[in-house]
Amino acid sequence: MRLLFKQRMFSWFDSYDIYNEDGETVYVVKGQLSWGHCLKIYDALGYEIGTVQERVLTFLPKFELYLGGQYIGCISKEFSFFKPRYNIDCNGWHVEGDFWEWDYEIVSAVGEPRAVVSKQLFNWTDTYVIDVYDPQDALCALMLVLAIDAEKCSRSNN
Repeated sequence: MRLLFKQRMFSWFDSYDIYNEDGETVYVVKGQLSWGHCLKIYDALGYEIGTVQERVLTFLPKFELYLGGQYIGCISKEFSFFKPRYNIDCNGWHVEGDFWEWDYEIVSAVGEPRAVVSKQLFNWTDTYVIDVYDPQDALCALMLVLAIDAEKCSRSNN
């Protein structure tokens, strides 16, 4: 399953549209006014199905993930040189990325790829392609991409 993650150009808060291979809207992500990033994820019918919430006052960035209001895990940035590293407490997954953090892979605890994420260059807004191997993993993979993008955005604003 392929998802196209595209940030809206004109919006007050982080706002994204997520499309499938056929160009149909699968998810809509809307940023909320809060201390730290708070991203609400809605399905194509407008029902809230998930949340990515940044925890504030932590040494390194940390984001909590919720499905339908239920906590399912978190992702936190690890201290590292050169290669970005994230600690994921969700599904036993981890992230392996490149120096620029534009392309990375979400991998299971046993080393199986769950999703591959790549940034499309030369667009006016952040645009990512997420190739998810199991469609049931799509929402969790999307939440990880949102958290990593929010972390990079916070870092570039400081």
